[in-house]
Amino acid sequence: MADTKSESSLTKKVWNMADVLAGAGVGFTDYIIQLTYLLFLKMDDEKESFGLGSALPEDNKWKDLIGLKGTDLSNKYEKILANLSEKDGLIGAIFTEAQNKINKPALLQKLIGMIDEDSWFSMDGDLKGAIYESILEKNGQDKKSGAGQYFTPRPLIQAMVDVTKPKITETVCDPACGTGGFLLAAYDYMKPQSNDMQKIKFLQTEALSGNDITPLVVTLASMNLYLHDISPDTTPIKCADSLEKEPEKLVDVILANPPFGDRASGSVDISTLRTDLIVTTNNNQLNFLQHMMLSLKRGGRAAIVLPDNVLFADGAGQKLRKELLTNYNLHTVLRLPTGIFYANGVKANVIFFTKGEPTKDIWYYDYRTGIKHTLVTNPLKRSNLDDFVECYCADDLSKRKETWSEETPDGRWRKFSVEEILKDDKTSLDIKWIKDETDEYDGTLADLMKDIGEKAANIGSAYKALLDLVKDIKEDEAE
Repeated sequence: MADTKSESSLTKKVWNMADVLAGAGVGFTDYIIQLTYLLFLKMDDEKESFGLGSALPEDNKWKDLIGLKGTDLSNKYEKILANLSEKDGLIGAIFTEAQNKINKPALLQKLIGMIDEDSWFSMDGDLKGAIYESILEKNGQDKKSGAGQYFTPRPLIQAMVDVTKPKITETVCDPACGTGGFLLAAYDYMKPQSNDMQKIKFLQTEALSGNDITPLVVTLASMNLYLHDISPDTTPIKCADSLEKEPEKLVDVILANPPFGDRASGSVDISTLRTDLIVTTNNNQLNFLQHMMLSLKRGGRAAIVLPDNVLFADGAGQKLRKELLTNYNLHTVLRLPTGIFYANGVKANVIFFTKGEPTKDIWYYDYRTGIKHTLVTNPLKRSNLDDFVECYCADDLSKRKETWSEETPDGRWRKFSVEEILKDDKTSLDIKWIKDETDEYDGTLADLMKDIGEKAANIGSAYKALLDLVKDIKEDEAE
């Protein structure tokens, strides 16, 4: 009979199982995905034993694996994965493109035996989710897995949710959802708001939605939602490219950290698929930003992590900023320090806006200048953002008060009128006012060389343009 154990003991057991597979050469990401499949089968079996029914078809359950050995076990496991990948709802999402990556039947048998020793489903939903969140965070820290690109620091997510304040009756979307951190934080924030069964059912079946283009990530996110008691009959997260289609439904709240950089070569040119786009560009963050702007209902609000260049980029970036300032209320920018993301040297911001009214003032909170974080020795904590949350005045933005003044030039909370920004032809939002004499370059050597290369290229282009201009002037004078 399986025993119910504490979070710490089960988390420790998870890592013991990881060590077993790592020692046999199974990659960390492959281990996590197999653990996801097997934990789902085990918890579904426990749920059925409690008289709560099973979400799985007969002959595709945990009990069908117990007792099997060798190739019989591997073959059965692979058949179950193939069958469940074709199911609808959260189950099909969990088993998206599922494959068996544990090639040695003896290891698969050992892992099944270790999972079978304990009870997982009987844990409180938050406890199950906490264990799985620790797994995902560990996966995000694993450089070889590359999963860090999907992971936003939980303290930052929590602060973004705390000031955005999603309601239990609202819809929340993340079009680049990764492992589901934003959706789960919103769910945890919304769930205690009401005991009304209709509202809770709406929250569990209709309120949340997200997409990701990576099957592995869709599986991890879907399992994460399942462990937080999201209904298995729904499919909140889909394996899809959000940018390829116009929004099917407008939403109340968007919380996101979309991928940075250019759209991958070989990807579909979204400008050929969509007629609603504000600008045409190959830039991922600009494409996601305009997609999210278009996805909001009138009065809907968004909190989005974006890199610095969105604040000052020419061309499509400039045009998109003008649209944002004209038809949206871009009321807040939180400037983030480096050292909080798993990718080195990332300079990012969180922009907060509502749809349907023009921007009058933009409030900046500078949590960058003079701030030093590292992932290991000084990681970002939720308490680090307490002052920002307090300054934000989420319940009534009209009560905001600057902490900056002529007398306190180091105040981190400062207001700028949109007229000041629109006077600049480039409508640059890249504003800094606090001096930091000790500010040092904190990127990697590769980042530094890239920056130097870009600056050298820009200087070279300007120099060539100047030479051409001088040449044209001399030719005019000669004539």
